[in-house]
Amino acid sequence: MSHLLSPARRRRTTLRGAALALSAALLVAGCGSSSDSTDRDAKASAPAGFPVTVNNCGVKTTYDKPPSRVVTIHQHPAELMLALGLKDRVVGTAFPDSAVLPELRKDYEAIPELSKKEPSFETVLEAEPDLVYGGYGSAFAENEGRSRKAFADAGIDTHLNREYCGKKRVTMKDTYDEIRTVGEIFGVSDRADKLVADLEGRVGKAASAVEGESAVPVFVYDSGDKTAFTAGGKSLGTEIIRLAGGKNVFADLDDVFGDVSWEQVVERKPEVIAIYDYAGAGSVEQKKKFLLSQPALADVPAVKNKRFVVLPLTATLVGIRSAYAVGDLARGLHPESSR
Repeated sequence: MSHLLSPARRRRTTLRGAALALSAALLVAGCGSSSDSTDRDAKASAPAGFPVTVNNCGVKTTYDKPPSRVVTIHQHPAELMLALGLKDRVVGTAFPDSAVLPELRKDYEAIPELSKKEPSFETVLEAEPDLVYGGYGSAFAENEGRSRKAFADAGIDTHLNREYCGKKRVTMKDTYDEIRTVGEIFGVSDRADKLVADLEGRVGKAASAVEGESAVPVFVYDSGDKTAFTAGGKSLGTEIIRLAGGKNVFADLDDVFGDVSWEQVVERKPEVIAIYDYAGAGSVEQKKKFLLSQPALADVPAVKNKRFVVLPLTATLVGIRSAYAVGDLARGLHPESSR
């Protein structure tokens, strides 16, 4: 069943490393009065709250003003931008994963799509961005000519979703911090704070509804046939499952995503299977059919009872959708408690 092998593995398993961009200051000698005048002019032209300096995955960037032409690579950075009311800044996006949130669909469809997958370096340059915002580590794949250094050399700033800095377990706090950081970069911190408060409220409501319930063992099925590609303990998916009243049966997998054997799945006896839905990895129905057709899985409680919950991949990443996913998953794990 090669159609179940995920093309997203490469972009989601390349979690480590971002080129460290180094900048040098050019000191210009001149008389005191001229220098003072230049400094005053520079300060007068800078928008309130700027310059803003951000250290992102080892790359330090100073923004003298909000970026005005942004290319987002992958769907979740684009949705985050739109949720912050920044549709007029996005000049191109690429690599859609899942159906867009209904309230953002019209704005998302108005953005030029540069590519169905990661666009080439040259394609991005043609959009004339001053910032490229990547969702997965593969947005800045060096072997494909899109390294952060390559963009820096072209005079273009870059920002990588913090999920792919590869340092630690990803939590909902990373989602809130990412939103606030992007809000700061674009000078809309008030909007970011409001959005975070809304998302925190959604998560709190869903988590409260299942508080005290027994944790349901959950297996995440992303893709794969000979092995299962699943969410590990460092993934945001693990925290979403916990908040929704479940327990990731592969929380001990020390990575964001990784492969496990079907024998391990059988041994861990998940009661619910969370199927990640996204383009290019087989439909949800194909994945269900595959799981239900495997004799070795017949006695797995989730398979025997056909307990499947579907989550869009974008809802399990650092972005605005993760807060929605907690409620959706809670309803699937504890239908009586989270109506």
